Amino acid sequence: MNRYVNIIIICFSFLFIAISCKHLAVESKPNVQYSQAEKQAFLDTLENRTFHYFWDLADPNTGLIPDRAPTKSFSSIAATGFGLTADVIGVKRGYVTRSQAANRVLKTLRFFWNAPMGPQASDVTGYHGFYYHFLDMSTGKRFKNVELSTIDTTWLLAGILVSRDYFDGSSPAEQQIRALADSINNRVDWKWFTKSDSLVSMGWHPESGFLNAEWKGYNEGSFLYVLALGSPTHPLGPVSWKKWTDGYDWASYYGYQAVQFGPLFGHQYSQMFVNYKGIQDAYMKNVGSDYFENSKRATLAQIDYAKHNPMHFAGYGANVWGLTACDGPANQTVTWSGNKIKFHTYTARGEAANYDNDDGTIAPTAAGGSIPFTPDQSITALMYMKDHYPGIWGKYGFKDSFNPTYPKATGGNGVWYDKDYLGIDQGPILIMAENYRSGMIWKLLEKDPVVIRGLKRSGFTGGWLKNATSTMQKANMN
Repeated sequence: MNRYVNIIIICFSFLFIAISCKHLAVESKPNVQYSQAEKQAFLDTLENRTFHYFWDLADPNTGLIPDRAPTKSFSSIAATGFGLTADVIGVKRGYVTRSQAANRVLKTLRFFWNAPMGPQASDVTGYHGFYYHFLDMSTGKRFKNVELSTIDTTWLLAGILVSRDYFDGSSPAEQQIRALADSINNRVDWKWFTKSDSLVSMGWHPESGFLNAEWKGYNEGSFLYVLALGSPTHPLGPVSWKKWTDGYDWASYYGYQAVQFGPLFGHQYSQMFVNYKGIQDAYMKNVGSDYFENSKRATLAQIDYAKHNPMHFAGYGANVWGLTACDGPANQTVTWSGNKIKFHTYTARGEAANYDNDDGTIAPTAAGGSIPFTPDQSITALMYMKDHYPGIWGKYGFKDSFNPTYPKATGGNGVWYDKDYLGIDQGPILIMAENYRSGMIWKLLEKDPVVIRGLKRSGFTGGWLKNATSTMQKANMN
């Protein structure tokens, strides 16, 4: 009898070992290390490939950037703003000449200045200085029935201000860039989009009017208010920033105290353009932090979430992490590791104390956009994902997303890979890699009078803003 008991015990032991080994096989290895030389070489390649998404795919007549590729798509005005920013990074890195980039930027700005504006539902590009979220790649007009978007206009304006600040030369092209950038920025009527409590609406449809949703509470929208308060023609008042911060949710997640927002893009987008390190508004002074530190903590919390991997998703670990808005494998509910998992196609994935949306889909842009906050962890994760998930890497760097769990959960094997690159992924990867390496975009906008005025009117003090007063005085912005 004891013999059979021992055999059973041995069998269960081998079964346990087999299951454990299978589980370990799909986790990322925790002790992968790359040398500094390897990391720098990788960043060189990453920036070069990512830059060429914008340079190669821009419409030759308008400069519009496609929302995604290789799937044929409309243009994203946010991605177009990132493309304008990419152009100046390309000059710095030697991918294109200054005159090549200036000509590309000038063509893009001419399109946006001359594009038709009006309240009608079709055959226009924008209204009151704002632009529609998506534009037809061939005509540059509103795509279907999308909204006039305040946040996507913000990212377009960010790229326009970067262009104005970078192209400071005396050539006719560079002078025209600065003049057009001023005209486009000055035309934006922030007050028209502010209907209640000094908060900006998220969008407007000619068919139905303003969206009920407003920009309140921590997310990617902080730069929207910096631009709105810094506008030289239609500025909002300081109460708008106070109303914005009234919606914050300060909490702890995986031991990190921070203002909460689940998808990592909300911690990254504004900080592509504003160096929040060492400057504080009233809210951050009160909690003893700043927005750079806040984003760092949010990123570290997501890394720890991936290490703990509470849903037992395949691959998660120290080198495979990053939840943000991205494509996914399917809209389907499946049982995985004893839990009902609702898989999604495109959704804003993320984890925070007040947010839970994870189906095992990893987006490399989440790690790429966090490079300045967590350089060692982010760069290592990107290199690991490139090496161990080869289907995510291609001509233009990282594709949007991958999911090692979904095929297994649905009776298959292998890894689900997205086939597309997304413009709003490529921007954070390229811009944040360059900010980490040289601070280029941060330094440009630290001298921008619109940004300086917006930050000061929002109550920011300290850090590099101490020396910014003279810049504002020279521009007659006080």
